[in-house]
Amino acid sequence: MLNTLSVLIGIVALGLAVVAFVPLLGWMYWAIVPLAIVGLAIGALSRGTAGRNLNLIVVAVGVLRLVIGHGIF
Repeated sequence: MLNTLSVLIGIVALGLAVVAFVPLLGWMYWAIVPLAIVGLAIGALSRGTAGRNLNLIVVAVGVLRLVIGHGIF
């Protein structure tokens, strides 16, 4: 059950990350990364690894995008 919840959070965060990839919407990653971290924590509590891995990828992409855009763009 926790893995399913983690996957759902990851899908929502990934969908928002796709939208935030548009130029000048990079500031959205400041909300996406904490959401994905919550999903990552829930995924870490579950037996499955799919939700944890999905949220880990979203966090990595979000942090990389924030670093490249200096936290703003």
